[in-house]
Amino acid sequence: MPLPPLPPLPVTTVGSLPRSPELLRALKARRRGDLDRAGFDAVADAAVRDAVALQTAAGIDIVTDGEQRRDNFYSFVAEKLDGVRAMTLAEMLDHVEDKAGFERLLATLDVPAYAITNPTCVGPLARREPLAADELAFVRGLTDAPVKVPLPGPYLLTRAMWVPELTGRVYADKEALAEDVVALLRAEAEALAAGGAAVVQFDEPVLSELVFGRGQTRTFMCAALAARSDPEEELAFAVDLINRVAADLPVRTALHVCRGNWSRDERTLLSGGYAPLQPTFDALAVDELVLEYATPRAGAVVDPGAKALGLGVVNPRTDEIEAVDDIVARIRTALDVVPLDRLSINPDCGFGTFALRPMNDGARVDGKLRAMVAAARVVRDDPVG
Repeated sequence: MPLPPLPPLPVTTVGSLPRSPELLRALKARRRGDLDRAGFDAVADAAVRDAVALQTAAGIDIVTDGEQRRDNFYSFVAEKLDGVRAMTLAEMLDHVEDKAGFERLLATLDVPAYAITNPTCVGPLARREPLAADELAFVRGLTDAPVKVPLPGPYLLTRAMWVPELTGRVYADKEALAEDVVALLRAEAEALAAGGAAVVQFDEPVLSELVFGRGQTRTFMCAALAARSDPEEELAFAVDLINRVAADLPVRTALHVCRGNWSRDERTLLSGGYAPLQPTFDALAVDELVLEYATPRAGAVVDPGAKALGLGVVNPRTDEIEAVDDIVARIRTALDVVPLDRLSINPDCGFGTFALRPMNDGARVDGKLRAMVAAARVVRDDPVG
């Protein structure tokens, strides 16, 4: 589905921005039960206004709310759904069968067990309130710009929620759990389309793990779940779930895939080009692929076929603000593969994917956003160079 009228090379973000100290305190207080919903919303509303103002001042074409109300990009659903409990990784350790393996995984991946929560299914899933439709309504009241809304993808959410020692008491297997996940996400995406979203983005970072992880569950967010031994079978499962949620939606759909965004230590993150995922990408019923390319770990730009490409041009995990000329060069290299009218510009990943584990501060984020916008303008004026 085409976007609303926009300049060539529209600039956007993957979704998240760092939270202020005030908002972090409110998130913690809310989880402890020391702050009621109204009190939290007052702080979060102010944070979203600041996030939208930051993007607007930088010249971002498609804005998000910065995921300011979320503790992270997928565990926030625990506040919205019955049958889901937000558990820190330390709490999960009390339940997983292979405790030693879980601890080794966290140590290897540089993951603090207290800083990241996981939405664990502990009962039948039911929608208690919208996942993001209320976020969209608030942002649309702040700006006339097109709005992107990120959602956790159905494959990611199924894997994250499935902790056999707990979820197995409710669902026979993860396939049964996935049925309810698909229904919930499809209903939410339809509500977002009706609410005026310009883009609904599904985050599926663990697809890269299936082809780069050599058959081992390395992605911490799904550490409690061992995938099928055959990656191709697991990828087929993922494609089926994503397509059942995204196909034929009356809104532009995007799919974000990366190699991890929980640590600044690049050695802990997956590495490899997207070529092994090309058949999967081709089979997906989405309009756009949002991929990281600012890191050499991502390899060369792949041909997205008939889909559009959201090109990652800045690394959210580095202090350096990328030079405009370097971003311009990345864009022009991508134009050898993807036509101008099917290319948009974004960071590799979110800047604050996990509230307590931000990858950068506000000043550097502002600099990186402005560098993307400046580079896009250069290429719009002279695509060939």
